Amino acid sequence: MDLSIPSKENVIYMVDQMKDKLRMVNVDAMKSENFNEANYEDLVYLYEMVMKRESFSPSEMQAIVAELGSLRK
Repeated sequence: MDLSIPSKENVIYMVDQMKDKLRMVNVDAMKSENFNEANYEDLVYLYEMVMKRESFSPSEMQAIVAELGSLRK
């Protein structure tokens, strides 16, 4: 998958992968259709950061979820 090209499919893929990696309980709050391509670069940056980490502290999780929330449309 080429994430360098902004597309709805890439947005859906990244959001779904982050939900799985973070084991988010309230997945309905982070539905991939709530994101668009307007903040694509920010979403890619967050995705890459989340995917390369093995674990997260509670404060890091809170910050990541807050950032995802700010990227929603």
